[in-house]
Amino acid sequence: MNIDVSAPKQIIDFSRIEATCSKCNLQELCLPRGLSVNDMEKLELVVKGSRPVEKGKHIFRADDVFEAFYAVRSGSVKVYIIDEAGEEQIIGFYFPGEIIGFDGIEHHKHSCFAISLETTSFCSIHYDKIIEISSQLPNFQDQLLRLVSRELSTENKLLLTINKRNAEERMATFLVSLSSRFHKLGYSAKEYNLPMSRQDIGNYLGLTIETVSRLFTKFQRNGLVKINRKAISLEDLPALHAICNGFKEKESKCKG
Repeated sequence: MNIDVSAPKQIIDFSRIEATCSKCNLQELCLPRGLSVNDMEKLELVVKGSRPVEKGKHIFRADDVFEAFYAVRSGSVKVYIIDEAGEEQIIGFYFPGEIIGFDGIEHHKHSCFAISLETTSFCSIHYDKIIEISSQLPNFQDQLLRLVSRELSTENKLLLTINKRNAEERMATFLVSLSSRFHKLGYSAKEYNLPMSRQDIGNYLGLTIETVSRLFTKFQRNGLVKINRKAISLEDLPALHAICNGFKEKESKCKG
């Protein structure tokens, strides 16, 4: 997938971004096609804003009663589970315009934890209200199912990345995936801040923190990225895409 990077550069600080409805996945719930003014007013009564959640605070925990979906408006969120060994396993990072909480649908309680990586705000929409409105707006439930399907597709891609790719390919895929997601939000595809720690990145990708540090050093030395603390600039997106696809483009860059 080629990404247009001609837009002016800007480093994204997600704690300062508030996604507008036109850039938010929740607009697919709030703004179905063909709504009348009256129908729009019904939806406006369902979607609620929230007070900002401080860094390190949970939005929900495993076994909490499932009540609502949460669309990230600003900041970022880490979603994780606790495995059988009692260890944390990160299953996703979420940014402005993305939705968390689908895990609670099946059993009416959450199966994972969601914690803010920085000061974060949300829009919430209660599930009971979704069901109620779905009976009045036939297309509403279909849109919800599309969002759930998209979430499952993302999880499947993660499993493929971890199980089928080597460490270098995993890291390149992670960086390119973030680039694509940020670009869809209307921000730079090349420069952004990483709100998560190196340890969290390693946990998510199934790599040790030492391997994460080594790969960042290697990618930087070979001209693929520039890194300044949490700020990262993707200097050679084509080469990163090539690594994602298993190709050793520019052999001199891939040796290290």
